Amino acid sequence: MRVVFLFFLMLSTLFGAQYAIVVSKKVSVPPLSVEQIRDIYLQKRHSIGNQKIIPLNLIGQNPSRIAFENSVIGMGRDRLNAYWVKQHFQGISPPITQPSHESIKAFVQNVEGAVGYLPSSMVDESVKVLYEF
Repeated sequence: MRVVFLFFLMLSTLFGAQYAIVVSKKVSVPPLSVEQIRDIYLQKRHSIGNQKIIPLNLIGQNPSRIAFENSVIGMGRDRLNAYWVKQHFQGISPPITQPSHESIKAFVQNVEGAVGYLPSSMVDESVKVLYEF
């Protein structure tokens, strides 16, 4: 797992940000810190100001999900799974999952407050970047 993390860290260092955390352009949310994003994805924070936030995640072992978990959340898969097991017993569910980046982008564009991560190449005028990694 550390090898994968180091690989993505090296790529982002060499080529700049590979992914962006985005919301709809219609949503009035300022850029966020990595700590705020981590809290949103760990279900410790549910809004920014008056805006309710709905975090989206890719399903399974997608390389961008692994990069997100390591770079932004700061947890490997095993540690994150253990975290969600503990949260389950407190009635807290993990973020909604989507099968692809395309479905995350469509969800973000159509559901107010939805936040997700996309490859930088998919970012266009329909979404607002909150953070890049």
